[in-house]
Amino acid sequence: MVQSRTHNCNELRLANVGENVTLVGWFENIRKVSKNLGFLILRDFYGTTQIVVETEEMMAVIDGINKETTISVTGSVRERSSKNMELPTGEIEVVPEKIEILGKCIYNALPFEINKSKEADENTRLKYRYLDLRNPEVKSKIVLRSKIVAELRAAMIAHDFLEITTPILTCSSPEGARDYLVPARNHPGKFYALPQAPQQFKQILMASGFDRYFQIAPCFRDEDARADRSPGEFYQLDMEMCFATQEDVFAVIEDVLPPIFAKYGVYKSASKAPFVRIPYLEAMDKYGSDKPDLRIDLVLQDATAVMEDCGFEPFKGKKIKAIVVDKLTATRKQIDQMIADVEVTTAQKTYWFRVDENGEFVGGISKFLVERKQAVIDALGLKNGDFVGIAAGDLLTAQKTAGAFRKVLGAAAEGHMKKDVYEFCWIVDFPMYEIGEESGELEFCHNPFSMPQGGMDALKNQEPLSILAYQYDLVCNGVELSSGAIRNHNPEIMIEAFKLVGLGEEDVKAKFPAMYNAFCYGAPPHGGIAPGVDRMIMLICGEESIREIIPFPMNKTAQDIMMGAPAEVTQKQLDEAHIAIKMPEEK
Repeated sequence: MVQSRTHNCNELRLANVGENVTLVGWFENIRKVSKNLGFLILRDFYGTTQIVVETEEMMAVIDGINKETTISVTGSVRERSSKNMELPTGEIEVVPEKIEILGKCIYNALPFEINKSKEADENTRLKYRYLDLRNPEVKSKIVLRSKIVAELRAAMIAHDFLEITTPILTCSSPEGARDYLVPARNHPGKFYALPQAPQQFKQILMASGFDRYFQIAPCFRDEDARADRSPGEFYQLDMEMCFATQEDVFAVIEDVLPPIFAKYGVYKSASKAPFVRIPYLEAMDKYGSDKPDLRIDLVLQDATAVMEDCGFEPFKGKKIKAIVVDKLTATRKQIDQMIADVEVTTAQKTYWFRVDENGEFVGGISKFLVERKQAVIDALGLKNGDFVGIAAGDLLTAQKTAGAFRKVLGAAAEGHMKKDVYEFCWIVDFPMYEIGEESGELEFCHNPFSMPQGGMDALKNQEPLSILAYQYDLVCNGVELSSGAIRNHNPEIMIEAFKLVGLGEEDVKAKFPAMYNAFCYGAPPHGGIAPGVDRMIMLICGEESIREIIPFPMNKTAQDIMMGAPAEVTQKQLDEAHIAIKMPEEK
């Protein structure tokens, strides 16, 4: 059967009065007034139209239909006597001559009311995602996603980037997360891996002579969910440029993203080029984060010299960071809640005191500071009415904890956080190496393929932890949208860089054979970045959860409960893939 309709459910206006039309869609609801009068709402992808049932014959047809059944309505358009100017079709209604069932909903009760699906339990929403997506509010986010992706694509092409797709089945690569492995049936004991990112392929494209590459790239990482990270798979605007400096990469992103954020965002203002550039060490010292929310004007101050020997045991021998806030009218209960929120985020305790209207220190740890009140006032520039939040620990712990406290205070205090803008910034000059929290050994801080600042000389002559990389992060409103780098395209420098983390030349050749060999045939300097599409759209929509802007997201434990994935497979499938399952022992 070929289904025909003359108009969609958002199309009819007063100009159509008197026309005979056919509409199709979902039977959303009906308000019955009597046995021969009812007002039916018909909904399709585009909107809704009111259908007025005025005969017992038509009412009998409707009585046999469950909500969410798809139907075809043929009838005449007339002007509504009681108009609803909030709806595009609110000035007209359709009087049906024929109602036909197209796809029957066999259930009398739905798992949730369609237009209130966001109020349902998340797992219920995900199980019945096809119903959840019928909610116009939910659907609108997916429609917006499509428009944004189309604009991103058009903008990249306008900047002379060539869209090239890269393989989905590839080899395992150390990208910082667990791989999803795929057994190779024709190669027993060997596995493909789904790409965590197209990193090596896009660099090889540069070595192959392509000047500017991009794709809306699917990436796969076996990692836990967060509010801003979907487990399993995500998409990024992946790009790479030949013969490019850091500023070249910045210029493209600063031209492409702000207009899209300004056009589609819940906030209509976005940072203009050039974005603020903040060195990593400065960001940690000033904001306590390498993804600072620049909508908040609060900054960290060092209070170590004036507080570490004040007699308060948690401060003894520690680095101490303070955040000074005026106009904080929080009650003691609200302060306690803020401190509890920071502890949940950081697993660290924080402290506080106030300066009252008489210039006296009150509340929190004030009693430990009374004898050095003037020194503290001078060190932190305090005035009457100020609130002081404090974090202590080793340098990194104190910075990160104070950074989390800064975000909470910025949101709570009047006048310290701009609410209606997208504030972009670049975090630059990341350390090339760090000491791993778990291993206790030297590791790459970010991308192992980044070019060290100072090149070979830095690798041979600088203390490793002092070496900086041409590595940068793009941050918006405290959310990291992307990491990028100018790449290490020199095989000799690459080998030296890996040598510092305990991997020799043969290890490099074995782990990255294609890229290493490609670079040995004359590679251009190149760099790139890959902003996360899902995170961008989450920010643009003003959503707190990334799952709201993904058509078919997994739940927090990486399960697709609509499709039932992951699922068991047959023994025949396991045998063909040469896999034997060893279940963990029950404890």
